[in-house]
Amino acid sequence: MSEFRWDPLKGAWVITENQRARQPREFIIERQQTPVTVCPFCPGQESKTPPEVFALRPDSMPVNGPDWQVRVVPNKFPVLRIEGELQQHEFGLYRNIPGVGAHEVIIETPDHHRSLAHLDIPETAGVLQAYRARLLDLRKDLRFRYLQIYKNHGIEAGAPLPHAHSQLMAVPITPPVMRRELNTCRGHFLATNRCLICDLLAQEIEDGRRVVYNDGQFLVVAPYASCFPFELSLYPIQHNHDFALQSDAELLACAKALRNMLRRLYSLLEDPPFNFILHTAPPIKAQSGKPGYWETLPRDYHWHIELVPRLNQIAGFEWGSGFFINPLPPEEAAAFLRAIDPDLRF
Repeated sequence: MSEFRWDPLKGAWVITENQRARQPREFIIERQQTPVTVCPFCPGQESKTPPEVFALRPDSMPVNGPDWQVRVVPNKFPVLRIEGELQQHEFGLYRNIPGVGAHEVIIETPDHHRSLAHLDIPETAGVLQAYRARLLDLRKDLRFRYLQIYKNHGIEAGAPLPHAHSQLMAVPITPPVMRRELNTCRGHFLATNRCLICDLLAQEIEDGRRVVYNDGQFLVVAPYASCFPFELSLYPIQHNHDFALQSDAELLACAKALRNMLRRLYSLLEDPPFNFILHTAPPIKAQSGKPGYWETLPRDYHWHIELVPRLNQIAGFEWGSGFFINPLPPEEAAAFLRAIDPDLRF
């Protein structure tokens, strides 16, 4: 029989189906391909993007030239723009503010044909270092309430260009998903004096059925109340609220875990489209009328990466009810992924 499962972090119920055994091959989809004549993210095409705001390259090489490992540029067609003031306008029950923010592209590799799963551990760590550098820089802008890093892999996941890249958006409003997570974690801490995610990790490690990877530093699990088949979450086991505070050694260990996770998915599901989202603490800033608002944040929040393969579509029932239906129990998904050699096809 199917069952409703409660996600204590998201504060939502999910319907998990377990009425018949399903095999990974049932979730493999035919990927769409985008023909690209000239890729603006490839070396030698740097003039086709806005000037870079960060890059990893040898010190002797010129800015905005080739010979880079990772390159970060403003999005040529940004959803939000860095220029402007935050002035709210009200129209009866409605209100708006200008689309002020930042929208950047992190080009993960100079090689057009390599995905993030193909990179070696130091190369993957370089991508994470670029994330950290941009978070530390953009949080200096007092207009921004939250900095969101995300990756769309494949057309089905919202990536029209095949060259491996991720994106960063800085927004002047705390996003609803993060606001709910932050409030849930703060509420748990005030009630127990413990981090909610630390408690969840301890329970997952003790149970073991949903664990895909555990090297003592980072944990990859198929969440108990997964919304989608083969959904995964990556956590540092040691408590840390802010990804931007990770050391180079910690980013290297994170790169190892991230690559392991991506390679298992790649091998099992034949390079599925996916989204991954970095959930990290917002910049700590004084809130008018809320003394002590951020006081417990370093102790109550715990950064993590959420990865969602795009293998099925959200339909009317999900939109109308808010209940996601997952046709594959996460315990089975984790078992399939654990059985895979992460270097099998690399």
